[in-house]
Amino acid sequence: MTTPTLLLAAAAPALPHTDSDGQLLVAVLVSIASIVLLITRLKLHPFLALTLGSAVLAVLARAPFDKLLASFATGFGSTVAGVGLLIGLGAMLGKLLADSGGANTIADTVLARTGRRGLPWAMALVAALLGLPLFFEVGVVLLIPIVLLVARRGNVPLMRIGIPALAGLSVLHGLVPPHPGPLVAVDALKADLGVTLAFGLLIAVPTLIVAGPLFGRVAERWVGPLEPPTEAAPAADTVPHERSPRFGAVLVTILLPVVLMLGKALVDVVVDDPKAVLQRIFDFVGSPLIALLAATLLGMLTLGRAAGFTKAEISRTVEKSLAPIAGIVFIVGAGGGFKQTLIDVGVGDAVSTWAGTWHISAILLGWLIAVLIRLATGSATVATITAAGIVAPLAADLSTSHASLLVLAIGAGSLFFSHVNDAGFWLVKEYFGLSVGQTVKSWSVMETVISVTAIALILPLSLIV
Repeated sequence: MTTPTLLLAAAAPALPHTDSDGQLLVAVLVSIASIVLLITRLKLHPFLALTLGSAVLAVLARAPFDKLLASFATGFGSTVAGVGLLIGLGAMLGKLLADSGGANTIADTVLARTGRRGLPWAMALVAALLGLPLFFEVGVVLLIPIVLLVARRGNVPLMRIGIPALAGLSVLHGLVPPHPGPLVAVDALKADLGVTLAFGLLIAVPTLIVAGPLFGRVAERWVGPLEPPTEAAPAADTVPHERSPRFGAVLVTILLPVVLMLGKALVDVVVDDPKAVLQRIFDFVGSPLIALLAATLLGMLTLGRAAGFTKAEISRTVEKSLAPIAGIVFIVGAGGGFKQTLIDVGVGDAVSTWAGTWHISAILLGWLIAVLIRLATGSATVATITAAGIVAPLAADLSTSHASLLVLAIGAGSLFFSHVNDAGFWLVKEYFGLSVGQTVKSWSVMETVISVTAIALILPLSLIV
């Protein structure tokens, strides 16, 4: 947790709350229902919906309004301090990757060395690599033209390579930091980022295999013969580049933050001495802020300069990357405010009591709560933030490994069955030229396969570590 986060958390007021667990349960359900209705029926922006939902929660839990405002502001500030910088750096790196042609370099290199049978696996790999630094929506815009082109040139059914590509992006989005959802959950549950990243990659690989290339063949039969749309998918907002960066340079840039954060986790386990010079070095360079900052600065050279960009063009590219994420940062911050309100009115303590009474593991409970919120709101990020806030007190008694697995369980639940209230549903439908029914049979079921496969791997792993 960053220093600003610690200061804000220390200033968090304790909201007076009712002693009735039943009233707290009603308050939680009504507040979540109000957020759902505001987003789905009134089409209110999730930032405003989460803010108003926090007020509803506090009113029903009989919390004073002055304490409510302080609690919400504390949660908002601590979340943005802990996650906002990382989202910004990730957006910069993703924009550099897109504008420089680095994304196409990865795709062209992998696909050039793959036969027709290996195309689904190649597309899953390409999507996974691109999914490390890119937000899901940006990844879709970059990948769709490649998928359509490969399907036409290779005479391959669209679903056979489209599903692996979408699965690669979605699995990384839900399970692997530095994506906003996992980062927020790591911050809320006080989990170790390096351990979460290591477990996330461990779970992501088999999950991607099942939900990508393997399910792609099933989706192909369910959807039926499908010709790739002749019109090109919407192109990303990129600036012209003279040449593309080399594959090796792009790969090193993308993987640098992952290697640094995993290196920190490994040194923490092997050395386990806070005073050791090696551990202090890796604690610094392996922190997510420094790791992403290093990758972004490196990307300016290996991506921007390698593509022939001038210093001014690199500066403009970085500047353009920040505007689209303003909404994401505010949504994440409001989710943090809602999470803090949940904690301060005593919901977390009540959930701890219920979990003990029902004998449900924290990991399974986190997944179930995230599933319900995902189905209701359609937003994976909102589902992750809210579920993390509800089960946060349970993480205090968990080991480092189990806290990280709880983060992944919530992330897995947040991907469950995307349907008509999810923007991603319509994005996939329009880009692939599918009907609503075909989108449900392919995209929606694929998301469910990811969610169920991931939790099916997480639960037995929690019995081992």
